[in-house]
Order: sequence, then C-alpha cells, then structure tokens
Amino acid sequence: MKNINWTRKLTSRKMWTAVASFVSMMIVATGGAENTATQVTALIMAGASVVAYIIGEGLTDAANVETEAEVTTEEEV
Repeated sequence: MKNINWTRKLTSRKMWTAVASFVSMMIVATGGAENTATQVTALIMAGASVVAYIIGEGLTDAANVETEAEVTTEEEV
C-alpha cells in the first residue's frame, strides 16, 4: 500500500459521511431505534467538523510559520 495522506482523509466530508452512514445502518440492523441512529450520526458529523477544523487550522498555522521563517532568512542575507 502506498503512503496514505491522513490529513486529506480526515478532512474529507465524503469519508465522514460514509462512516456516519455505516454506523447508523449498523445500529438499525442490530435492532437499535432510528432515533438513536440519528443521534449517533449527528455526533459523528459534529466530531468530524471539529477534526477538520483543527487540522485545517494546524495546516494554516504551519504554512504561516514556514512563510515567516523564509522571510526572516531572506532579510538576514
């Protein structure tokens, strides 16, 4: 298996929708209430939003640090 870009995977709405759908269908298939499946799906999607936001902000901050380091290095030369 090739290298997996986990940042891209964890910020993918399609992946989180697939996970939420799978979990909700498993709840219903094992005899759980549809209301419970809906609540669990909502929690998964809320968690996915938080994960995507944190990763996105981390990438933005990392890009800003690299840019500031390049500017500082160029000014010193």
